[in-house]
Amino acid sequence: MRIIKVVDHNHNWSNDYQKEERSIRAILQEELVNCFHIGSTSVPGLKAKPIIDILLVVNDIHKLESFSKQFQEIGYKVKGEFGITGRRYFRKGGDHRTHQIHAFQYNNIAEIERHLAFRDYLREHPEVCRQYGEIKSQLAKQYPNDIDGYCNGKDDFVKSVEKEAIKWHWSVR
Repeated sequence: MRIIKVVDHNHNWSNDYQKEERSIRAILQEELVNCFHIGSTSVPGLKAKPIIDILLVVNDIHKLESFSKQFQEIGYKVKGEFGITGRRYFRKGGDHRTHQIHAFQYNNIAEIERHLAFRDYLREHPEVCRQYGEIKSQLAKQYPNDIDGYCNGKDDFVKSVEKEAIKWHWSVR
C-alpha cells in the first residue's frame, strides 16, 4: 500500500533529477527535444511528496513506445497515456515511487506550458508556494492512504494557481 508522505524540501532532489535526466538523454538521444524538472520537488522551499517529476518534450510521441524496453531496464513501468490524451507516462519505484515522467510531443504547447508555468509561478511567488505546501501537508495527514482524496483535496487550489500562472507566464515573456 502506498503511503502519502509530504516532507520538507530536500536540496538533493535537484541532483536526483540531473542523474535521471542523463539516463533518459542516453536512451532517447535525438528523439528528445528537451527535459525539465517539474512538480513540487523542482521548487526550492516547497514541501513535497519525495517523487521527482520529469517533463519530456519529444519529437514524436508515438516513437516513445519503441523505447519501452530501455525505460523498463532503468526501473520504469510504462503506463501509456494514463488519463491524459497525448501524454506518455512512466513511473519508477512501485509503491515507493521515486520518479515519474510526463512526456509530450513538442507541439502539445498547452500541456507543456501548463507544467512549466505552474513550476515557475511557484518559484516566483513564495506566499503561494507556502500555501500550497501547507495544503499538501494537511491533506497527506488527512488522507495518508488515499491518493484520490489527497489529489481531490488540492485540485481547486492547483487549478486556480494554474490559471494565474499561465496569465503570469504570458505577462513576463
